[in-house]
Amino acid sequence: MNKQKSKPLKIYFKYVKKYRISLILSLISIPIASLSDVVVPLYYKKFFDELVGNGDIAKLTGFLFNVVFIYCIGWIFWRIGSFLVSYLESRVMADLSNKSFKAIHKHSIDFFNNNFVGSLVKKVNKFVHSFEGVMDLAMYEFLPLITTFIAAEIVLFRKNIYMALIVVVWLIIYSTINILFSFYKLKHDIKRTKKDSEITGLLADTITNQISVKLFNANNRENLAFEEKNMELHKLRIFSWNLGNVAEAIHGGLIITLEVGLFFIALKLWQKNILTIGDIVLIQAYVLNIFMRIWRLGRMIRRYYEYISDSKEMIEIFETPYAITDLKDAKELIIHGPKIEFKNVYFNYNQTRNVIHDFNLTIQAKEKIAIIGPSGAGKSTIVNLLLRNYDVERGSIFIDNQKITKVTQDSLWKNISFVPQDTILFHRTLMENIRYGNELAKDEEVIEASKLAFCHDFIETLQDKYDTYVGERGIKLSGGERQRIAIARAILKNSPILVLDEATSSLDSQSEELIQKALTSLMVGKTVIVIAHRLSTIMKMDRIIVMGNGKIIEQGSHNELLLKNGLYKRLWNKQVGGFIA
Repeated sequence: MNKQKSKPLKIYFKYVKKYRISLILSLISIPIASLSDVVVPLYYKKFFDELVGNGDIAKLTGFLFNVVFIYCIGWIFWRIGSFLVSYLESRVMADLSNKSFKAIHKHSIDFFNNNFVGSLVKKVNKFVHSFEGVMDLAMYEFLPLITTFIAAEIVLFRKNIYMALIVVVWLIIYSTINILFSFYKLKHDIKRTKKDSEITGLLADTITNQISVKLFNANNRENLAFEEKNMELHKLRIFSWNLGNVAEAIHGGLIITLEVGLFFIALKLWQKNILTIGDIVLIQAYVLNIFMRIWRLGRMIRRYYEYISDSKEMIEIFETPYAITDLKDAKELIIHGPKIEFKNVYFNYNQTRNVIHDFNLTIQAKEKIAIIGPSGAGKSTIVNLLLRNYDVERGSIFIDNQKITKVTQDSLWKNISFVPQDTILFHRTLMENIRYGNELAKDEEVIEASKLAFCHDFIETLQDKYDTYVGERGIKLSGGERQRIAIARAILKNSPILVLDEATSSLDSQSEELIQKALTSLMVGKTVIVIAHRLSTIMKMDRIIVMGNGKIIEQGSHNELLLKNGLYKRLWNKQVGGFIA
């Protein structure tokens, strides 16, 4: 448990020490500012001793001027410290946010399949803001408390050692109770945090699928499910808050006990002429100052552990091994003639679902093949393995005699243009979405790619044309329009290997005819893999691979396969209007 709590602090410190100058200056400024709360009561002591003694107006006025001067010095150093801490916090929060962004996006597709988007977003935000909370506690609560307590104890020891010792012992008891109580509360805070993330994930899931909620009359069902989860969170939250209320009640009793006890002692010492009226004022000022800070100490400790629990989920993501990684000596993929080879490939989903068995396929450079077969035959899995969305269980995949597990993933993806069946766009402009294929492309090149993909005309009819925002996931466009944008992006990328996964499935017949012409030009000089159900779109492929149960069961050209009495011929005969019946 202690190791778990120290992990976020190690990460925080790693980034905080990058800004050493700001850190050191703030660690100097804030204690100096805090010392004003210790020094000022010393002048008030002198003020009241003089007031009940000689009552010299000049001296009394001088003491007050000193108080004003010290407060001004404290104010200046507080401002310096607060500006430094603000700069330090904002920089580190940006760094932590960047770290989280990179860490999440390095995970494989399987990781995202198993995590809600909304939940991941909340984990990042809670992790970043937990640092802000811990830093605020350290700089604005803990550091001033330590400074004023040590300085005040030095003064109290000089006045009366017993009173100073009583405060020290009391603080040890108070802090120990708080820490032990916070340990107990922490496990409940972690449960609350997990339930909070779970609810966020449920909310994001229903918002993403809001059309299904409506069309399947599931509003009541989803409302009840959400209310049930919220009630579970409510119970965890109220229990955690009640623990805090109990703790504050105990702390209040301890503080009252110490305050009254100290004043009884001070009164006895005053009667014996050991303490003056000024000393009592000094003790009163110190006790009130320390109590105000110690009262916050209880909350500070509990909040600290709450922040640590908030960061725990993101720490778990940092510690989750990446399913797909580059080898330490991975090299860049160099393409001369993009020949692709699958050799004795086996693959299982989650070690339970057998998909690919002893798969062997060689695709010659610039050859255009189509892969067809019934659902579950393994067509899309072959593409996912080529893209290294998953790694093979056994066997190897080569591109230009280079094993893809021995080249960098970035160089692999750079050389493959992929157009998926279900295109999802960024909530950005059309210009930005198309340029995603080549960030260095000029506007004229983007427009030319759009024309080749036959989406320029419909873009020009939009009010903002290429500056039109497409909505989350491209929801403002039709399926066919999104698909043409994806094809324009692939045209702009112009990689030597082209993979089309049902790239024309969302298009009407007229658009499909135009896209087929565009794809014919796009395929020139490239190695092409087309996943298809609509057999009319693949008749002109150099070779058609027919898959079943994770294996190749027949292959050849369209005409060759029709001469065989195999699966391809049966699928072709069943085809009606370009679709498989």
